[in-house]
Amino acid sequence: MEAKSFAVWDYVVFAALFVISSGIGVFFAIKERKKATSREFLVGGRQMSFGPVALSLTASFMSAVTVLGAPSEVYRFGASFVLFSISYAFVIILTSELFLPVFYRSGITSTYEYLQLRFNKPVRFAATVIYIVQTILYTGVVVYAPALALNQVTGFDLWGSVFATGIVCTFYCTLGGLKAVVWTDAFQMVVMIVGFLTVLIQGSAHAGGLHNVIEHSTNGSRLNIFDFDVDPLRRHTFWTISVGGTFTWLGIYGVNQSTIQRCISCKTEKHAKLALYFNLLGLWIILVCAVFSGLIMYSHFRDCDPWTSGIISAPDQLMPYFVMEIFSMMPGLPGLFVACAFSGTLSTVAASINALATVTFEDFVKSCFPHLSDKMSTWISKGLCLLFGVMCTSMAVAASLMGGVVQAALSIHGMCGGPMLGLFSLGIVFPFVNWKGALGGLLTGITLSFWVAIGAFVYPAPDSKTWPLPLSTEHCVPSNVTTSVPTVLPSRPAIADTWYSLSYLYYSAVGCLGCIAAGIIISFITGHQSGKDIQPLLIRPVCNLVCFWSEKYKQLCWCGVQHHGGTEQENLENGSSWKQGAESVLQNGLKQENLVHISGHDLKDNSYNNLAFEKTTHF
Repeated sequence: MEAKSFAVWDYVVFAALFVISSGIGVFFAIKERKKATSREFLVGGRQMSFGPVALSLTASFMSAVTVLGAPSEVYRFGASFVLFSISYAFVIILTSELFLPVFYRSGITSTYEYLQLRFNKPVRFAATVIYIVQTILYTGVVVYAPALALNQVTGFDLWGSVFATGIVCTFYCTLGGLKAVVWTDAFQMVVMIVGFLTVLIQGSAHAGGLHNVIEHSTNGSRLNIFDFDVDPLRRHTFWTISVGGTFTWLGIYGVNQSTIQRCISCKTEKHAKLALYFNLLGLWIILVCAVFSGLIMYSHFRDCDPWTSGIISAPDQLMPYFVMEIFSMMPGLPGLFVACAFSGTLSTVAASINALATVTFEDFVKSCFPHLSDKMSTWISKGLCLLFGVMCTSMAVAASLMGGVVQAALSIHGMCGGPMLGLFSLGIVFPFVNWKGALGGLLTGITLSFWVAIGAFVYPAPDSKTWPLPLSTEHCVPSNVTTSVPTVLPSRPAIADTWYSLSYLYYSAVGCLGCIAAGIIISFITGHQSGKDIQPLLIRPVCNLVCFWSEKYKQLCWCGVQHHGGTEQENLENGSSWKQGAESVLQNGLKQENLVHISGHDLKDNSYNNLAFEKTTHF
């Protein structure tokens, strides 16, 4: 395939994205230069409002893999992809009502601090290491995959885009910290929506109107959305997307450091919840744009599929190829779409770098060097941002050498997210689980999810479970494309057509449920955790979410945890003395640092603010 080249205006539009993103980092570096504390740098001083945080969450959630991959999914498999809207709703509700209150009220900076407070240090370190490895690997692929797709279709320089992405993200993360990341994400979210809208408008015009798009999609079976087949081996059905998708995205989203770090940066718990719910609107908007882009793309290529005809070599190249066709006579607009795709990449990479720096500083640096000054802590945090920026960019270089392993690397996010979700669920929902159960559950979940995912990579599922909808090449111009002879597959073990053929959306569910089941069993075998030893702030049994349960069942769910001594606000106050003791291994250790409770509860809103545990330093 001959790549279509960018015009001058395309480069100008694309370069503007990087210049503005870098400028935001410089702005916050200058504005916040007098607030040189690691707390200000890593969590924005915990005084962010919900608006920019909501936009930041949406931009981070929707990477370039979504911008390029989701329309391709709809083009090949139909509009059932829109059912992810159900998964997103469940994910946001569970995150805001189950996980967020625990993380916010416990006054932590790293989500993995919670694991030490609830269990012990080995559980915390094990989870942190898994998160770091997973995020570096995934971020490298997020940088490389869209760069490769755009390079092969548009001729846009591959390594120029890879290194530009890494350098710009590292630059504004290192200079401006979380505030720069959040506000840059907000800007990039706007760019993503504008890019999608230009494709939708121009694509609909080429198709002769939206009614033609709907008609062609209906004739091509692309609008058969609801398939209630319960077969877990089917790639996409109502159940795999709504149930499996919820586990997958809750593992990536609900207990992920990148998400929670933004939420706890909000000035109050109410703002944090509003950020999540407004972010849900953003997720739905991006999803609808991606689905309609896929349908418009199918209407355009319905008689000549560029993938099966050999014009392009991979499905991920469908969207950029389509854009270059419909905007061929409109210089600047292909550059706007590339800016849209790379906005997703920039936001994801920046979120990952900032989150990696935070967990490393909180979980390792402060444990090894407990007496660092604020100035030194800030410089170390910036150094970590620089280090992880280099590592993530280097991982993109390594991804280019992986070949077919790239798809497996993309699945690692889900494979690790499920067991992590199970681990945090054990701590928050099941008060009787001890540290042995938590560690054993995590290892069991990781083993199960990696087993099924690696098995699926070695023995792909049968075509009958994953084959795309019909694609036509009837009106394609004949090209000199060599048809490859299908390779003879080696004999498959019986397990390959059952366990290894499980829908990829269930990998997270396997890891999560395996972790929870193993954790509960091991805890009962080794002696369950005494409820009297657990602070009420660290758990949130399901009875908290179902207010009409009787007191008898509520008492049963709390498993002996002393929560009836007063209101949640009084529990927060009583927890300050516990937090002071626990903080001795978590704090950055200034000469003398005590935790003084300042009322952080707003009775009118029934919400908490970040003054609940205000640090007062004495020199």
